Amino acid sequence: MALIIDKIREDFPILKETIYNKPLVYLDNAATTQKPQVVLDKLIEVYTKYNANIHRGVHYLSNKATTETENARLTVQKFINAQHSHEVIFARGATEGINLVAHSFGEKFIHAGDEIIVSEMEHHSNLVPWQMVAEKRGARLVKWAFNQAGELELNELEKLISDKTRIIAVNQVSNSLGTINPVKEITALAHRHQVAVLIDGAQAVQHLKVDVQELDCDFYVFSGHKIYGPTGIGVVYGKEGWLNQMPPYQGGGEMIESVSFEKTTYNQLPFKFEAGTPNYADSIALATAIDYLTALGLDDIATYEKELLDYAEAKLLTIPGLEIVGTAKKKTSVVSFNIKGLHAYDVGTLLDKMGIAVRTGTHCTEPVMIHYGISGTVRASFAFYNTRDEIDRLHQGLLKVIELFA
Repeated sequence: MALIIDKIREDFPILKETIYNKPLVYLDNAATTQKPQVVLDKLIEVYTKYNANIHRGVHYLSNKATTETENARLTVQKFINAQHSHEVIFARGATEGINLVAHSFGEKFIHAGDEIIVSEMEHHSNLVPWQMVAEKRGARLVKWAFNQAGELELNELEKLISDKTRIIAVNQVSNSLGTINPVKEITALAHRHQVAVLIDGAQAVQHLKVDVQELDCDFYVFSGHKIYGPTGIGVVYGKEGWLNQMPPYQGGGEMIESVSFEKTTYNQLPFKFEAGTPNYADSIALATAIDYLTALGLDDIATYEKELLDYAEAKLLTIPGLEIVGTAKKKTSVVSFNIKGLHAYDVGTLLDKMGIAVRTGTHCTEPVMIHYGISGTVRASFAFYNTRDEIDRLHQGLLKVIELFA
C-alpha cells in the first residue's frame, strides 16, 4: 500500500515546529532522523514503569527490564534476519560497533604485513578505526577508489585483494554521495578469497531491506538514531564463528563469567561484548522504532523515497550553476551539491534562516572531498516523512540565496 504522508507526519511532533517563524523543513536525515511519538512514549514508559539495571536482578523491575531488552534483541534479529539472537550485540552506535569489530578482530586476526581494504567513500568512523588497527598491528591499509560517478567497481576490488588481505570494510550506502554499493557481490568476491567483510549499514537499514544471511556478510553495523530510534544505541551483527574467536573489546561487569585476581573467564555471546550497564532503555526504544518502520513497510518506504530523490534531483538541476556531487546509477535519498561561486556553509546558513535544515561540509568523508577536489558540499537528505512541497521550498530557497549573493 502507498504511504499516507500527512498521517505519518502527525506521528513526529518536531515536524510541527517553526524555525525563525517559518515551518520547519527538515532535510538532514542522513545525520539523524526525527523520532515518532511511539518511540518517545516508550522511553518514558521504561523510565517510569520498570527502570532497573538488567540481568542478575531478582526483583520485578529488573526482570521486566531484562525481558524487554532481550525481546528488543529478538526484534533486531528478525529485522536483519540474523541466524541467532546472540549474534546481535548492542553498542553505543555504528561508530562504537566498528571500533569493536576493528580492534577485536584486529587483535586476533591481523598481524604485521597483513592488509585491510577500505573503500575511499567511507565515513571516518569506518576508516579511522582501521587506520588505528593497521598502525598498531603493523598492517597496511589499502584504498579501494571509486569512479567519478561515485561508484565502487568490483573489477578494481579484485585487483586489490591479495593473499595478505584479511578484511574489507565498506558501507552499503554512502552518507555523502547516496551511492548504494553492491555489498552482496562484494561479500561473495571476498569470500572466494577467504576474506572477511564488515558492512557499515548506518545509511542503509532505514531505506532498504537488509538480510544479513542473504548478504552473507561477516559483520554488519548500524545506528539507532538514523533509523528513527534514540541516540546512543546501535547494533553490531557478527557471525557466531567470528565472535566466538574474537577477544572482548572492553572489560568490566556483565562480560565476565567469573573473576579472581589470578584469572578472569569471559561470558558467553552476546554478553562477552556488552561490558558494563547496558543502554537498556534505548535498546527497548530502538525495537519500537524498528516495529514502527516495519509496520509502514520498507518496500513502500523505498518506493516513496526514490520518488522524492528523483523529484529533488530534477528540480535542483534547473538551478543555474548547481552541480550534483555523486551521480551513481543506484542511490538512496541523498543529494549533495554545490552552486558555482557560493560556499556550501553560506548556502546552508541562509537556508536555515528560511527554516530549511540541510547539512554542509565534508560530512565526515574528507577522502571523498579530496577525490573531487572540493572543500565540501550542501547535502539534502530525505526521509519518508518529507514531501514534494518541502523540496519545492528548498528549490525556492536556493534561488533566493543566489539572488542575495548576486
